[in-house]
Amino acid sequence: MRPSSSHNTIDYLMPVPPGFKIANLTIDPPLTLAPMAGQTNHAFRRLCREMGGVGLVCTELLSSQAIHYKSRKTWEMFDWDFDDHPVAVQLFGGDLAMMAEAARVVADLGADIVDINMGCWVPKVAKTGAGAVLLKDVCTATAVVEAVVRAVDIPVTVKVRAGWEESNPTCIPFARAAEQAGVRAIAVHARFATQGFSGEADWSWIRRVKEMVSIPVIGNGDVTTPEAAERMFRETGCDGVMIGRAALGDPWVFNRFHHYLATGEYLPLPTAVDKATAALRQAQITLETTKLPQRNAIMELRSQLPQYTLGVPGAARMRDRFKTIESLADVEAILLPVIEGEAIFVA
Repeated sequence: MRPSSSHNTIDYLMPVPPGFKIANLTIDPPLTLAPMAGQTNHAFRRLCREMGGVGLVCTELLSSQAIHYKSRKTWEMFDWDFDDHPVAVQLFGGDLAMMAEAARVVADLGADIVDINMGCWVPKVAKTGAGAVLLKDVCTATAVVEAVVRAVDIPVTVKVRAGWEESNPTCIPFARAAEQAGVRAIAVHARFATQGFSGEADWSWIRRVKEMVSIPVIGNGDVTTPEAAERMFRETGCDGVMIGRAALGDPWVFNRFHHYLATGEYLPLPTAVDKATAALRQAQITLETTKLPQRNAIMELRSQLPQYTLGVPGAARMRDRFKTIESLADVEAILLPVIEGEAIFVA
């Protein structure tokens, strides 16, 4: 029997939802990887799939303006491949024509879903009139959705916040308008944009959106434990749960959560050797498959690999060593002694 939770507001015996459909795509298990800038590249998405438990992955957010102007840096981020399906490609932008054009480009290149970013609050995105700032005005946000839906034949989804700020919670009217415009699913991060990642996510916004639309709703925000995933399903009625920061350095998270949802039992946490092995695997996949210049790929690994040392006592020195890597050989010099039992994460 699953452990009970005083936070549950829905009947304890209610079964955890099975997979769900986004148009003709089956998302099963109903756990999805959130798009995260600088993190959810092909190597990390592939690693999450290898570990199991994830039903849908998403690319990093891509600029529709950069796609229009054929930015080499952005085109190098077109990294989905034959082993990467189903995959959502996330676009951001406020210009209708550019968003439609970018959607056609990624659809032609094999994206299964076009996901529109209306959740990013960082200034460099918001100041361009894109991301969560679109939620300030439902009509403007809806126009962007309509342009993208008209442009492609593949499903279009949207990721939103509860609104830009607490005084203007627009997620509910926008969700209704987006459904009418042809959006096939909506992901709701249950914070306002002005909160960033501060404070606690208010899952009631996910529930309220779910009550107002018939398309699938994916909940996001503060899902860091298996119990939290179960509570989100039960308290909001959402169809899927999206996991972001909790997956960094922990690609096993989906498998652990899915196993718990299915059985009520806990899988063991990864050991230091497990983490070192996965970190090396991510580095190998990155450098074998990246379209980025090798130097750029190494720079990304410098920020990605230290995530695997989180929660491991005495890992400060290893994190410092990752900051200076220049090659796969440097990564191996750090990790192979741990994998082979000749060293431990040391301070």
